[in-house]
Amino acid sequence: MPNIENLEDRIIEIYRWHYLDVYRFLICFTGNQNDAEDLTQEVFVRVLNNLSNFNTGSLKTWIFSIAKHTAIDHYRKKRFSSIFKEGFFKQLPSSEMEPDDLMERNEVKIIVHAAISKLKPDYRAVVILRGVNELTIKETADILQCSESKVKVDYHRALKILKNKLNIDPGEVIGNANG
Repeated sequence: MPNIENLEDRIIEIYRWHYLDVYRFLICFTGNQNDAEDLTQEVFVRVLNNLSNFNTGSLKTWIFSIAKHTAIDHYRKKRFSSIFKEGFFKQLPSSEMEPDDLMERNEVKIIVHAAISKLKPDYRAVVILRGVNELTIKETADILQCSESKVKVDYHRALKILKNKLNIDPGEVIGNANG
């Protein structure tokens, strides 16, 4: 039974390497920790059940594609109105930052998250994948099953909408707005 042990080891390794990124994506997409935990579990059950069907391409991209479809299915079922309301894009605070600066940064993040939640799902997914998870344009295109140029255009348009709504540079909060 060495094959089973190897398969089990591979599954454990896949989970260990990709769990946090998938969880982060889902928490950003749903805005709810409990839903994100449930959906993350569902994603890895789907990965386990379909791993034998995976044979080419990037494993990470394939897993994120499953996560995206799981999140969209959830979104369609629930049709929730507020995403990111709890502000889960947490960064480790710098010990050099003043408490007032930390508070201001967190307030801006919450406002940005609220604005992101109002974007149409395609724009929201691109912003989360590119701006939050910092995936490449190619990885994002593979996950969203679209062209790289569509990713670039949607990301640019989404950031432009955010900038207009917020009157700030969203790149300062969610990542580099260029590229």
